[in-house]
Amino acid sequence: MALVGFSQAPRAMLQRAGVGLKAEHYRTILEERPDIGFFEVHAENYMCAGGPPHRYLSAIRERYPLSLHGVGLSIGGTAPLDRDHLARLKALIERYEPELFSEHLAWSTHGGAFLNDLLPIPYTAKTLAHVSAHIDQVQEALGRQMLLENPSTYVAYSESDYDEVDFITEIARRTGCGLLLDVNNVYVASTNQQWDPIAYIDAFPLSRVKEIHLAGHARRTDDKGRPLLIDAHDRPVEDIVWHLYAHAVALNGPLPTLIEWDADVPAWPVLVAEAAHAEEIMASRGRKGARHAAA
Repeated sequence: MALVGFSQAPRAMLQRAGVGLKAEHYRTILEERPDIGFFEVHAENYMCAGGPPHRYLSAIRERYPLSLHGVGLSIGGTAPLDRDHLARLKALIERYEPELFSEHLAWSTHGGAFLNDLLPIPYTAKTLAHVSAHIDQVQEALGRQMLLENPSTYVAYSESDYDEVDFITEIARRTGCGLLLDVNNVYVASTNQQWDPIAYIDAFPLSRVKEIHLAGHARRTDDKGRPLLIDAHDRPVEDIVWHLYAHAVALNGPLPTLIEWDADVPAWPVLVAEAAHAEEIMASRGRKGARHAAA
């Protein structure tokens, strides 16, 4: 059952780039008050009653828009959603009132155990039904729209009935959820599975996208010597990913864009420079997309 009537992202975030909020940068942000569009946090890092993380996040939230990114709902899993986890998520959203909330098209729990990874799902009618039901449950519980992120994948299920873009498009149609387009994930999955990343973005339902993610990836080779990319989040965004991002912006206009950098976190100026580059692309390539989106 699709929920309708959700608001768009607030204007403060529409044409800005943001960065992930990291503890090592708390003091710098509060003391310098940098000109950053927004901050994004992983919901599970703040599912506690209090302490320094909440004090800093509360102070930063007073000054900046906030996006909340979940990694623990296991939207793609076959088991029922964890009601306790969903309740904690609801309490966190009510506390901080983020402009955006997103989760992954993946599963990460089995038999009551949480797996420290985001695992792929088969793109079948059965999976489509239970993913859609999970999203309906989340949106009804939270009373707001969630965004679903396209995955970074390394293998594909042989029994899949849909290609990835068609599967995601149908989920959004059935549930009314928004989408988070992770451009690095597009390139990682396209390289690993020999897809055309430009064709992927061209086919993606961009009108439903409310946020974009950019990140760095690691390059490896598989046992046959073919390129294998890992969604590492531990280095700068590569030129090819910037190119794909510019293509998406040219098609659909500027959107809140996050620089994801979760491991080997760099000094604050490095993150600022990445965000500034995203805003330069929005400014230079977004005019055509803005006209297209309004047409």
